[in-house]
Amino acid sequence: MSTITIDLPAIRQPHESVHHPAIQTAKLTIVLPALNEEEAIGGTIRRCMDARVEILRNTPVTEVDIVVVSDGSTDRTVEIARSFEDVDVIVFRKNRGYGSAIKAGWRHSNGDLLAFLDADGTCDPLYFIEMCNIALRENADVVLGSRMGPDSKMPRIRRLGNRTFAAMLGVLSRKAVSDSASGMRVVRRDSLPRLLPLPNGLSFTPAMSARALMDSDLVIREIPMRYEERIGQSKLSVIKDGLRFTREILSAAVYVKPSRITLPIVTVMAAAAVAMSVFPIGFYAGAGFLPEWLIYRFLAVLLLGVTGMTLLSATVVAEHTIALSQLRHEQFLNRNGSWWGRRALRAYWYAGLAFVPIALLLVWPGIVSYLQTRTVPATTLHWSRVVVAMFFLSGFFQMVATACILRIIRTMHDRQQFLVGRA
Repeated sequence: MSTITIDLPAIRQPHESVHHPAIQTAKLTIVLPALNEEEAIGGTIRRCMDARVEILRNTPVTEVDIVVVSDGSTDRTVEIARSFEDVDVIVFRKNRGYGSAIKAGWRHSNGDLLAFLDADGTCDPLYFIEMCNIALRENADVVLGSRMGPDSKMPRIRRLGNRTFAAMLGVLSRKAVSDSASGMRVVRRDSLPRLLPLPNGLSFTPAMSARALMDSDLVIREIPMRYEERIGQSKLSVIKDGLRFTREILSAAVYVKPSRITLPIVTVMAAAAVAMSVFPIGFYAGAGFLPEWLIYRFLAVLLLGVTGMTLLSATVVAEHTIALSQLRHEQFLNRNGSWWGRRALRAYWYAGLAFVPIALLLVWPGIVSYLQTRTVPATTLHWSRVVVAMFFLSGFFQMVATACILRIIRTMHDRQQFLVGRA
């Protein structure tokens, strides 16, 4: 038994490929984050030590480390954990958060497989046997235990919350897990660069699920497991932590693939703009003119259109930048079509240039009138033409700006490849 008081920075790993080489043997690190768990910590450690024998017997794992991280506990948690031999204990003098405790435990050990288990007695560490075998046999990056089975003793309100979070992730990622916040998992160490950064609090687990599901190159698996009633008092606040979980899921989605969130918004804006344009078009077709009061509708359509184009352009730039930061820009280009992929630069230039003549045609009578008489009568150029021309000119500047930024990103990618090649 060793006792360690430690203050560690966030995990920082170099980028590595997620196409894992075959592993014949592996070392497993099991981390038990604990905050005032004196009633359950002893039993949980004993179960982990008993499970270690079965893990070594039934998996390719050849070594199992057990690390307890006391996250600012003020009860006898540390004292009880120290009483066990062959268990490392990390002590935080002040509470830093559930995720921070897990990451500290992972940094402390050099396991090929990194696991964690809630210290409250709710989960059986024997499930690590199947999780480790799946991680190694199927090259899974994250394997989690689902607590949503019929024999689960999870409170109904938490079960409802977990189903809600899982459904939200399913919509965003177009993949499915039943328990996005499970507190029992196995993660491959060489997958961490694609999962990090992760939050330090209780939202550590849903954020990890979101990252793994949103990243098309990562493989996440889950197995059903029995979930018992916790020993001691829960640290989870249904409303406060529920809102935090939602924020982390959305943040992770934006970090990995923002288009899953922004494109539906753009679609709604475009649909609203079209719907608001139907009446003016029909009125003009029937009456041959547009009354002054319709200017407000035109301005609303202009706002929706410009905002939608801005959001679309920002999304394209964001996804290119994310791919660049993860050293997979070339792969990103090959996977996507004209508006996102390799031909995006040319597509945005052409689209922007096409908007200019349309805008000029709309306001051309006013330009000619101004050049000849220095005035633009309302009978020569109606305000509706000016509003529509402004939309197309705004589109021109948006497209050109996007094309320029994509060109810069492409140049940065070429430079990045050179530096990586030289390294």
